[in-house]
Amino acid sequence: MTGVGIFLAIVVGILAGWIAERVMKRNHGLITNLIVGLIGSFIGGWLVSALNLNLAPGFLSSLVVSTVGAIILLYLFSLLRR
Repeated sequence: MTGVGIFLAIVVGILAGWIAERVMKRNHGLITNLIVGLIGSFIGGWLVSALNLNLAPGFLSSLVVSTVGAIILLYLFSLLRR
């Protein structure tokens, strides 16, 4: 089952990166979306634990947390590029 978990993490990462890209009005490729989404999942996961939020496990909550983290990451990058 580990392979399915890794595959699902990649799918969530790509989707989260793509959604964040659209929200922040950016234009990146598939690999960049994957990287932004995966890093965003770590940022979102850290934020959820720091705020002591209790989310239901599952695809949708993982996607939301990863997307929020990816949006934060893209926002921080935009601040650095100014």
